[in-house]
Amino acid sequence: MPDSQAIPEEVAHTSRLIVDLDALAENYGQLKKLAAPSRCAAVVKANAYGLGVAPVAARLAAAGCDTFFVATIAEALQLRQLLGNAEIGIFDGLPEGAEACLLERGLVPVLNTRAEIERWAAAGQGTRVPAILHLDTGMTRLGLDAAEVQWLASQPALLEQLDLRYIMTHLACADEPGHPLTEQQIKRFHELRGLLPDAPTSIGNSAGLLRGATSRGDLVRPGIALYGGQALADSGFRPAPVVRWQGRILKVRSITQATSVGYGATHEAVPPTRVATVGVGYADGYLRSLGGCGRVGIGARQAPVIGRVSMDLITVDVTGFDAAEVRVGGWVDLVGGCVTLDEVAATAGTISYELLTGMGRRAARSYRGAIREFQLAEGATLG
Repeated sequence: MPDSQAIPEEVAHTSRLIVDLDALAENYGQLKKLAAPSRCAAVVKANAYGLGVAPVAARLAAAGCDTFFVATIAEALQLRQLLGNAEIGIFDGLPEGAEACLLERGLVPVLNTRAEIERWAAAGQGTRVPAILHLDTGMTRLGLDAAEVQWLASQPALLEQLDLRYIMTHLACADEPGHPLTEQQIKRFHELRGLLPDAPTSIGNSAGLLRGATSRGDLVRPGIALYGGQALADSGFRPAPVVRWQGRILKVRSITQATSVGYGATHEAVPPTRVATVGVGYADGYLRSLGGCGRVGIGARQAPVIGRVSMDLITVDVTGFDAAEVRVGGWVDLVGGCVTLDEVAATAGTISYELLTGMGRRAARSYRGAIREFQLAEGATLG
């Protein structure tokens, strides 16, 4: 198609996702200050919580972040293509057969099992290999249990082959103030790490960082707080909003007689009511559970979602809004503006993590804010 006939991206899509990279950097800077003297990494797994790992990681690197965590090797390889010198830790460990690739690319596995430790140490062929040891202190997912830690402590020759960058654990309930498991996990962590060679520690995720010094360690690993989520309600830290997700108004109608709205006829609109149909649905990540209870933002006010959320559309009661505020081709805020990420997640009966990682699958994406100069890996681009 000739350029003169090209359709602007925002015309081709019925929703748009705007990511404020300067707000992201502001959140990183504030968390870094709060965590001091602990160092501050950034968790960019799951495509930087759905927001795009290339621009997000680039902005964080420009803000001074030099340590990143991802979940999988595929994510680590993608990030290494962008960032040539950053330290990249891989939470999900070391699948058999991946050793040579990780060594070549300078990637650091989080070792979760006895077999992973033995294979990784052997891969160095007499040269110490960088590693992060994960101790399971109560999450009961990944990590070495007490028996495995005791076994490892009895293997000095094996330990000598590991360049222990960090010994880490993951807190299960740090976001629940006063939960007894947090203190139990911290106590258990220090007991287990006392059996191993001295190495820097990493304990706190976003909530652990905000909870206080005892739940941080030498390196903190914030995720959701970077992206604008409220990780710990009573911490006093209020992250800058990073995401604005909007849906386009496709039709506005005035109801002149009582009528049902949407699938299942779950809502009856009675006059005088005005209904706007917005081009977003569960295929875009707008959760079906928001039907009949969600709210969108129109300027500084909220309007209720009525009827069911369908695959591509939602309907909104816009009674009381004037024509200038609600018009075909205009936009409503699904997340952002006067409708916060955490508010939408709570209304949907979920958490901000799930909402973020699923939103805007078909949206036109744009990034605001500067990506200041920093060293990209050779040949890497942000596109």
